[in-house]
Amino acid sequence: MLTLYGSQGSGSAAIECALRRCELNYIVVRASTWEADSAREELARVNPLGQIPTLVLDDKTVLTESAAILIHLGLQHSESGLLPKSVQARAMAVRGLVFIASNCYSAISVGDYPERWTTAASPAARKAVRQAARRQLHRSWDIFADTFAARPFLSGRAPGALDYLAAVVSKWSGARQHLALSRPAFAQTLERIEANKRVAEVFARHWPP
Repeated sequence: MLTLYGSQGSGSAAIECALRRCELNYIVVRASTWEADSAREELARVNPLGQIPTLVLDDKTVLTESAAILIHLGLQHSESGLLPKSVQARAMAVRGLVFIASNCYSAISVGDYPERWTTAASPAARKAVRQAARRQLHRSWDIFADTFAARPFLSGRAPGALDYLAAVVSKWSGARQHLALSRPAFAQTLERIEANKRVAEVFARHWPP
């Protein structure tokens, strides 16, 4: 039994999709730094940064970072199709996962917590940091959309790890609204990913209608 630390509407949704794709048994422990009544102390014991998602394997190995978790699951359970089978497609999927983690996730972090990235204490200065982070985030999504083609999904004929992470992370900081205008074809791809039965079931719990 695997243990997934996460919270509603968080990146743990992508990991849940992957665990279901791999047909693995898991439990979810609600934990986040912003929920005082969640298992924050338990999470901190396995991941001192308090990040979610955090996945603890059945041998007690701790996995953190969404991209790393998805890559591990895809390699460990290659028969699941979580990562593409062809070398070229798998390389692009890994590139895409790391792209989202290093560019999109990081920009969201700056926008959500500007006080961590500037010594300026004025509301105006922090607002400027937040706005700049959002511009950079949206630019990163434009580049992603231009780089990673859907066939009809980012992972090929069915959604995989890259689809799951893209669909989740693009729900934050106005990215979907931006993409609907700047890259409408890619915005439609994200909607197609969400309509997949396995994804829709997970998303319905994380983002209730």
